[in-house]
Amino acid sequence: MKHIIKIITLLVAISAFWIGLLQASVIPSSHTWLLPIYFIVSLGCYGLLMVGVGLMRFPTCPQEALLLQQDIVEAKDFLKQKGVDVGGSD
Repeated sequence: MKHIIKIITLLVAISAFWIGLLQASVIPSSHTWLLPIYFIVSLGCYGLLMVGVGLMRFPTCPQEALLLQQDIVEAKDFLKQKGVDVGGSD
């Protein structure tokens, strides 16, 4: 719930800033009307950047990989005991 309140507060602040720019005529109105589009494009670029950084820093877990392989072997043995063909010769 706190996260939603932060998002709503941020959207209200951005909207107030944008309306203030429209009313004050500090920036020409032709540019001011494009600010929401610039904001959305910037937000998309930021999101793609964060996904890329997250993928570059994605941790490898060799211990977890070994545990997963053991679980797979146990599952195959269990299924073979129940008469299910698992399709692997491992």
